[in-house]
Amino acid sequence: MNILILGATGRVGHEILNRALNDGHDVTILVRDKEKVTTDHKQLNIIQGNVLNKSDIEQAVRGNKAVISALSTDGDTTLTEAMPIIIEAMEREGIQRIVTIGTAGILQSRTDRNLLRYQSNESKRKTTRAAEEHHKVYELVNKSSLNWTIVCPTYLPDGERVGEYRVEQHYLPEDAVKISVPDTADFAYSQLSSNKYNQSRVGIAY
Repeated sequence: MNILILGATGRVGHEILNRALNDGHDVTILVRDKEKVTTDHKQLNIIQGNVLNKSDIEQAVRGNKAVISALSTDGDTTLTEAMPIIIEAMEREGIQRIVTIGTAGILQSRTDRNLLRYQSNESKRKTTRAAEEHHKVYELVNKSSLNWTIVCPTYLPDGERVGEYRVEQHYLPEDAVKISVPDTADFAYSQLSSNKYNQSRVGIAY
């Protein structure tokens, strides 16, 4: 499969990139700085550009069958500014499948089903800025014609690949504490070959 990975130099994106290449996929990544790419592979196509540049996104999307976005909120609004451009380019190219990495804050609250976790007393975060950005992404993909899944990890240390974890549609598994970067990447990557969580947010934790 031809796959576009955005955010491939980040922690989760880098893990997804290596999994996809190891499985023999043809992978395109769009990065601001090629020098930050530490992976060298004959099936890796590196495009230097910016996710906020419409022509760069259009070039990156072209010819792919699916998109995985591991873009972070990065302290600014890059994520929410980029997503409309990504969605438009995918819809124009007829690409349906997108898997994105979100945050547990945008899952439904168990204490108030009308709120998201970051809006309720379930969230222990002092700032809601990142969750608000991911909430906007959730609203954008939900209004689009795309076939989307948002993977929503709780506390995300680097850690080890365990291979066993709990997932729950729209909610964070009860008594969740953490999930490692490698296991989050594995689950997100696995969604390219699964229809189980289409049009869903998925909480993931040990």
